[in-house]
Amino acid sequence: MAQITESTRSEVKEIVLEFFAEECEVEVSEISEKSNIIGDLDGDSLMFLELIEIFKKKYSLNIELKTIGKYAVKNPVKTIGELIDMQMLIIEHENNILDL
Repeated sequence: MAQITESTRSEVKEIVLEFFAEECEVEVSEISEKSNIIGDLDGDSLMFLELIEIFKKKYSLNIELKTIGKYAVKNPVKTIGELIDMQMLIIEHENNILDL
């Protein structure tokens, strides 16, 4: 479990925005926290899995994809902001995310 700071959130946001800009072939400036991942950016669930792997490596996270899947079923993510918030919870709580 990692300690969350404001710089962690800024870093996560930057990674998410750059990832979706590249994958969806749009400018970072066209993406906001209110952007709908599927409706506005034509994103998909495979992108979410790729992003999870990026963060697992970056923050040395010990979390199973099935745990994230169970959490996501109960707490679906539609916007970039929701995705950032979920990623922050994953970084902070790892496999304990289901206890929230």
